[in-house]
Amino acid sequence: MDRLLEDLQYIKGVGPKRNKQLNRLGLDTVFDLLWNIPRAYFNRSNVNSITELQDGEPASIRGKICSTGTTRTRGGMNIFKALVEDDSGAITAVWFNQPFLSRVLKPGQEIFLTGKPKRFSYSGMELNVSEYEIIDDEDSHFKVLPVYALTEGLSQKTMRFITLNSLRGYLDYYPEVLDEKLRKKYNLCPIDYAFNNIHFPDSREAYRQARRRLAMEELFLFQLQIRQSERQITQGDYVVHKEKTDLIKQLMAHLPFKLTYAQKKVIKEIFTDMESPFPMNRLLQGDVGAGKTVVAALAMAKAVASGFKAAIMAPTEILAGQHFNALERFFSGYNVTVARLTGGTSIAERRLILEAVRNGEIDLLVGTHALIQDDVIFNCLGLVVIDEQHRFGVRQRAALSDKGNSPDVLVMTATPIPRTLALTVYGDLSLSVINELPPGRKPIKTYFISPKQRQRVYQFIHEQVNNKAQAYIVCPLVEESEKQDLQAAVSLYEELKSTVFPDFKVGLIHGRLKPMEKDMIMQMFKQGQIQILVSTSVIEVGVDVPNASIMVIEQSERFGLSQLHQLRGRVGRGYKQSYCFLIADPRTEEAVRRLQAMEKTMMDLNWLKKT
Repeated sequence: MDRLLEDLQYIKGVGPKRNKQLNRLGLDTVFDLLWNIPRAYFNRSNVNSITELQDGEPASIRGKICSTGTTRTRGGMNIFKALVEDDSGAITAVWFNQPFLSRVLKPGQEIFLTGKPKRFSYSGMELNVSEYEIIDDEDSHFKVLPVYALTEGLSQKTMRFITLNSLRGYLDYYPEVLDEKLRKKYNLCPIDYAFNNIHFPDSREAYRQARRRLAMEELFLFQLQIRQSERQITQGDYVVHKEKTDLIKQLMAHLPFKLTYAQKKVIKEIFTDMESPFPMNRLLQGDVGAGKTVVAALAMAKAVASGFKAAIMAPTEILAGQHFNALERFFSGYNVTVARLTGGTSIAERRLILEAVRNGEIDLLVGTHALIQDDVIFNCLGLVVIDEQHRFGVRQRAALSDKGNSPDVLVMTATPIPRTLALTVYGDLSLSVINELPPGRKPIKTYFISPKQRQRVYQFIHEQVNNKAQAYIVCPLVEESEKQDLQAAVSLYEELKSTVFPDFKVGLIHGRLKPMEKDMIMQMFKQGQIQILVSTSVIEVGVDVPNASIMVIEQSERFGLSQLHQLRGRVGRGYKQSYCFLIADPRTEEAVRRLQAMEKTMMDLNWLKKT
């Protein structure tokens, strides 16, 4: 097992530079790489000739690129085309809003394409491409090729090479966790067969068996870990929150709004946990605008009233600043000290804050990953709150908890998860759900629409912005490269600014901006100086702009449900009716169901209760 925990740089074809690239994908060890399951596959055994293609019937072809070109529509859409031929004929392959392809696809390349053919009376047949693969002789002997999530500097060819070397060099060291009797009972294949065929499947049946075995393996190990955690909880002395002041009573009496029934219910559940002799580990789930922040603030108030300190960790500096401002307002007039610690905190200010935290002079500390640095030493840490929990790893959450003597832990998420799934995935956490919105707050109207309706959406934005609304427009997700992701956003921004919305102030935000620059742009957006904000797929989570009431997500079929919920959560934070437009042309039934689920979940908050 020790060999599986080795650093990836020792795998053939990796080295220090490529190791850092893999680290950005969350891949640190050989074990991580083996469990890096492909997101899709190219099946090169089922290829159609170009003359066999039928209008509207999804198909795959293999051919050579003869020529390429890029055009723009009157509405500002970028269209990349490639003329591809095989022995039977030729067809024009089409990609929308992916201008970077002009630097990737070149004449003379052999290419594998999957997509939906469409016949036009004036130009013949075109192939609307959903997936493409440049064919390399080195992997031509594989009928099915894995497609992995990538980052800047890594290609599919490189990822396949590294993964193949890890399978060949390390798979013998992977232990059989499930004994032979159990495998026979459930008809499970051996673990080496499973890993080989999840990455490079020999057949559809081999892939099915591999997927089933690894799913069982993962579930078994996860449940085993949960049971071990449960046993550990019953041992030791832990924090017990018994109020020594009337802080909670005062805060509740002076709330400027009325708590919903759901908020009251989860507050009672949290308080009961905090008063018990065992550590609280609770997941607070609630959609955008449901009032999770005030619940967390009251939990922190209970910790302070009981003589302890509390900390809340957010994934970005912008969100940490938002929490800091909200908590300062919430505790204004009370004897509660709130401080903020992030990567952007000056050295002098950081030194003062660390000393005050160490001396117990700060009651509530708000921050980012900076909270888990070694020099942050808490005095009587009694409660840890993790916001946007999906953005943190298990080790990061544990690192903050380790700053105290088994403090209570509250993690929050805005992603709706059915109760049975939540109990499986977060089996070590108790579950609290806020399944109603505060009075006056309106659910976000969500629409799944085709690219052909894009101009209608733009017209709607015109009307709404003229009526003092603001809008986000998220550019298509480009998985191959962070640089390409940025370039796509810049291209979309320039088009919208110059041709679609010349009368409005259009801004651009992306992950490569410095924290100060991002903060400035978000402040301008919050203040209404920017009316339409274009973003990459890495838009900051948790940004509170109450006046922003429109979210447009281009090529939304490329996003997972969790990502879509997080993006949609940027609107619906005020009392205006908010809208989310999912512009997509999905090629699979799974993608269609995912987008239809997005339409459904916000319309019916009781969906959260369903099993």
